[in-house]
Amino acid sequence: QVQLVESGGGLVQPGGSLRLSCAASGSVFSRVAFSSIVHMGYYRQAPGKQRELVAQIRYGVTNYADSVRGRFTISRDDAKNTLNLQMNSLKPEDTAVYYCEIDNYWGQGTQVTVSS
Repeated sequence: QVQLVESGGGLVQPGGSLRLSCAASGSVFSRVAFSSIVHMGYYRQAPGKQRELVAQIRYGVTNYADSVRGRFTISRDDAKNTLNLQMNSLKPEDTAVYYCEIDNYWGQGTQVTVSS
């Protein structure tokens, strides 16, 4: 059984910050196995739009969408089987449901709303 549990979404004013976390559990994500996963990332989907890649870690290299580069930071904590996304200087156009993806498994999504 595999489970990815996302947390950290919510309502924030423009210019604010949020930190998303994605905790992985299950036999597939034993501590040794999680540390060996080479690709994980965050995606988002706004109403009426397609799901898009926000940030990813691939073979130890981070990559960001142009729209979030310099504002968002993706990181992994192998000791806690967790993927994180620090989001700063949030804009209304960042409003979306954010999904984590680890080794082709998906989280349930967490809503991020940026509004005054």
